[in-house]
Amino acid sequence: MIQGITAIVGRPNVGKSTIFNRMIQERKSIVEDTPGVTRDRIYGKGEWLTREFRLIDTGGIQLADQPFQEEIRMQVEIAVAEADVILFVVNGREGVTRDDEFIAQMLQKSKKPVLLVVNKIDNAEMSLNIYEFYSLGLGDPIAVSGVHGIGIGDVLDQMIHAFPQKTYNDYEGMTRFCLIGRPNVGKSSLVNAILKQERSIVSDLEGTTRDAIDTAFQSDGKDYVVIDTAGIRKRGKVYESIEKYSVLRAMSAIERSDVVLVLIDGESGIREQDKHVAGYAHEAGKGVILVYNKWDCVEKDEQTMNRIEKQLRQEFIYLDYAPIAFVSAKTQQRVHTLLPLIDAVHDASLMRITTNILNEVIMDAQLMTPPPTHKGQRLKIYYASQVAVAPPTIVLFVNDSHLLHFSYQRYLENRLREAFGFVGTTLRILARERK
Repeated sequence: MIQGITAIVGRPNVGKSTIFNRMIQERKSIVEDTPGVTRDRIYGKGEWLTREFRLIDTGGIQLADQPFQEEIRMQVEIAVAEADVILFVVNGREGVTRDDEFIAQMLQKSKKPVLLVVNKIDNAEMSLNIYEFYSLGLGDPIAVSGVHGIGIGDVLDQMIHAFPQKTYNDYEGMTRFCLIGRPNVGKSSLVNAILKQERSIVSDLEGTTRDAIDTAFQSDGKDYVVIDTAGIRKRGKVYESIEKYSVLRAMSAIERSDVVLVLIDGESGIREQDKHVAGYAHEAGKGVILVYNKWDCVEKDEQTMNRIEKQLRQEFIYLDYAPIAFVSAKTQQRVHTLLPLIDAVHDASLMRITTNILNEVIMDAQLMTPPPTHKGQRLKIYYASQVAVAPPTIVLFVNDSHLLHFSYQRYLENRLREAFGFVGTTLRILARERK
């Protein structure tokens, strides 16, 4: 059970992401060189003193064509809206800046616990630098070094202590899905269409995001939760003028979902933001379905569906594994196909392959197409093992991990998909040198 949500805020280059990675004990970097796939995750999950928490790195969002102060303002507003505890990170080498003061003033107005984290205090001599940060009026500064891990445990201790005495429902045992997409693509209409057709509403459950109601329902004896991505419906310049806010709301829904339905507007067609948001679902390792909505509004002939499907494959090249559904929320055309498709994708993401069969497929693939040589060396795959599900993750034990070229990794992925399906789910292949 998630027992608290923490947001990390601060101006750029103060070390937010380094602290984020320390707290979740994982380097959240992506090695794929694929356009449209985000390189930095914003959401992560960690554990400290047997308590699980969710962590938000607000620094991961970059806003184009926005004044710098507006970017900071939006990040702080999001943190206040989403989090139980806020970590305000400042740079101990540079001292207090006007931007730090700007953020501090905003946080002082919130009712959320704020921990003032002075980063880049890498040695005892620099520890005196923390005292000027008392001027921000946010209590005792905590000296840390994100790079060296100094003081991170102290921050985690105080963070856990500041969490409210409640837990968040992760809907264990239910199939969790969400619908994401640009405004007005028909998310709410499609949710209503799914619930009207299949509806045996169990409950409206409080989600992990504020002002979001997630709906649990049953269909054909199976339990589902549709996770609301509408989020905060406040009026105000931060929420109305910055479209990227909707991306952050979608990120929270993606993190809590097993399967993500990426909605495309059949009237206006594919937009860049569609690809941007879908990239988050891909990178998070969730099951993905591309849903082309408003199919009733599209002028059609016998080639229209094939033509649009080809276009979707070209635009969402990194989602070539995702099934495509053409639906109309308005007329309920093909809406009944979505839940079976969600089941198939969820099952695929949880698929486990027995080790002997997995190795047969990998060895056959090598015999059909041996790995290419690189500087006189050739990759040798000794053994393969599936180490995780959701997404399925395969580790290859090899002679030299650097010899696994992206193109050959892609070839192996295609062979595994041919053998086992893995419909709608990311498939991760990692190389480890045999010791």
